[in-house]
Amino acid sequence: MSAGTFFKTFNSSDRTTTRTLLHEAIPITGALVSGTYNRTSANAGREKNIKVYSHDMFESVYDYPYLSSSANHIFDISIGMHASSSLSSSTVTNIAKKVNVYNQMAQVLNGYDTNGNIRQFDVDGDFSTSVGKMNEAIFFNFSRLLVKDEIKKGSVSLKLGLGNFTGSSTHQVTITDKSGSNGYFVNSPAGEYGILFASASNNIMTGTLTTDAGASATARPVNSRVDTTGRRPCGLVFYQAGVCVLTASLFMTGTQVSAPGAFLKAGAATNTPGVDPLFQTASGPNRMRTMLTGSNITNICDGIRNKFIDLSFNNTTELNSTIYFCRANHNEFNYSSNPTYLSGSKIRVKGGDILTPPRSYVTTVGMYSADNELLAVAKLSEPLRKDPTNELTLRVRLDY
Repeated sequence: MSAGTFFKTFNSSDRTTTRTLLHEAIPITGALVSGTYNRTSANAGREKNIKVYSHDMFESVYDYPYLSSSANHIFDISIGMHASSSLSSSTVTNIAKKVNVYNQMAQVLNGYDTNGNIRQFDVDGDFSTSVGKMNEAIFFNFSRLLVKDEIKKGSVSLKLGLGNFTGSSTHQVTITDKSGSNGYFVNSPAGEYGILFASASNNIMTGTLTTDAGASATARPVNSRVDTTGRRPCGLVFYQAGVCVLTASLFMTGTQVSAPGAFLKAGAATNTPGVDPLFQTASGPNRMRTMLTGSNITNICDGIRNKFIDLSFNNTTELNSTIYFCRANHNEFNYSSNPTYLSGSKIRVKGGDILTPPRSYVTTVGMYSADNELLAVAKLSEPLRKDPTNELTLRVRLDY
């Protein structure tokens, strides 16, 4: 390279690309979702961090009172009902909105079949069969602030209380995507998704691995997917979209819903000490079936929040990088174009000794386009001496 040349073209061997996945643990406590902040009449008896809307399609949860400038949106809750649901009728409260919510979420997350119909949510991810369809679904739509690029597969853990929506819970269900890291699906227009599995204490869940003479095999969703530990498929998690979809039958007993889908045993004696209210009766104003048909979406979301115990998952930030190796051979970049490099037509750093080899000090790497427009600048932590006796390879990484 001549003394007057200060640009060098990158070859294919001078650059490479990498992808790094960064994960962050996201814990959400039930106290934050329901209980941390005081309930106010100005917010219709809800906590200050819960925002409701006049359209009554969903409600939003914030980490601070939502009117605060420091509040961050955490997630939205909604509930939908498919038009073919056995609970669907013209007498159901806000039936049009419940059907519209279901269809909107299914359209985005499931897409359409070959006949142009919106696919129903399917608890086993198999759209080709009629088994395991979720006719009534609960939606948790997480903020992009928490999810970042996607939810890490296999990291979801959600605990919900069971029973009367306004009462305490002596039983709880744990929901995980235990096979998400290697058992996810890719047949969704929204990206990859995994099956959520539910397990509960005291053998209260129906299925082939428990005693439940009152429920037929056809009333149990996808028994073949019940694993050896008794976990049952109960929903889906869409990793890139940041959405969890749960079947509402999680909160229903065999006497509350027809096939497919009762998850919990029914029939405990009324007023039995220590028995959760869920097992005492199939009716009542605060049971899931009654809420689905007789309450608006916002009030149902309030009930679900009251049963929220905790949730945790790891988010993922995908960091794509292009790495450039800027190579300065022994006979390159030994001079500087800086006007102060010369003094009286002599190289200042040679101290007037004509026998001293030329040298420069590298402080900055500039990356230019093909027409010599400066695109990026990389700064060194300290100047590096460059002369004909040494060579430099500087590693420059561009993240995007």
